[in-house]
Amino acid sequence: MKRHLNTLFVSTQGAFLAKDGAAVDVRIERESRLRVPLLNLGGIVCFGRISASPALMAGCAEAGVPVTYLTEHGRFLARVSGFTPGNVLLRREQYRRADDPTAAAAITSSIVAAKLANCRTVLLRAVRDSPGAAWRGVVEAAAARLARNVLQSRKGSTVDVIRGIEGDGASTYFSVFNHLVMAQADGFGFTKRSRRPPLDPMNALLSFLYAMLAHDARAACEAAGLDSAVGFLHRDRPGRPGLALDMMEEFRPLLADRIALSLVNRRQVAADGFQRLESGGVVMSDATRRVVLTTYQERKQEIITHPFIGEKTTIGLLVHVQARLLARYLRGDMDAYPAFIWK
Repeated sequence: MKRHLNTLFVSTQGAFLAKDGAAVDVRIERESRLRVPLLNLGGIVCFGRISASPALMAGCAEAGVPVTYLTEHGRFLARVSGFTPGNVLLRREQYRRADDPTAAAAITSSIVAAKLANCRTVLLRAVRDSPGAAWRGVVEAAAARLARNVLQSRKGSTVDVIRGIEGDGASTYFSVFNHLVMAQADGFGFTKRSRRPPLDPMNALLSFLYAMLAHDARAACEAAGLDSAVGFLHRDRPGRPGLALDMMEEFRPLLADRIALSLVNRRQVAADGFQRLESGGVVMSDATRRVVLTTYQERKQEIITHPFIGEKTTIGLLVHVQARLLARYLRGDMDAYPAFIWK
């Protein structure tokens, strides 16, 4: 846990990934552009028309470096990885807890309470940073309602009840999200959350960051020996990494929403970096995607003190810490799962 698990993002169409000794060699038009040791990687993510040699994929599988293939716009296609690490007894306990309504509700309540608390922190920081804003009262009222949702979620007796509280909290949060966007006149107005497809640039930005976060959460679950497909909050569905989606909920406000707001409000991205498809969906350009990925990686390298273990770590490793804390809880080493609450 001492080293930062970095992710190599490859988005240049036509790029080829080859194995060069114990390193990944990124080649474009047969010319080597980047060489990265496998030892320094936690994963490789390929966007669109990217190919890799069999030798590289075998080397990545052996080194525990998953290779994920996405469309150009961030939709998951496939993932190449080696054997699932970890203790089978841990995974069997995970399955038992997932099938036990009371045990599942206990884990779900911690995750949802943390997510809503972190959403509330985003709103309160916006209020603090804009003391004279006309919308201050509306956002403060939403933050107060989220505080009530946090208390309700901690007392939720069933997973379905907790899901309902989470839905109400998310609705409250996104109902005032537009007030946090300072560049509305520049084409980043936000009315409501839309996905599959996102219908405006702000939603496209959020969806893309959520896809990156889901990738990291899945890697964290599998590195901890957990089954990323079996969650507690998210129902089982073929092809869906339920536990990874559970784990990422705590980090949406910190690692996605805040980055999206920062990129837009600091004008690091522009509305002309997005285009509308015939289907009505909105996607980002290659140049905009590179800016977003660079910012995401830089954010992951920032240092933070974990509120539960009291140790300093990078933001990018937080989800790995949480996956290991969940594993400790499932093994019976802890009385409850300590979800991450941002302060």
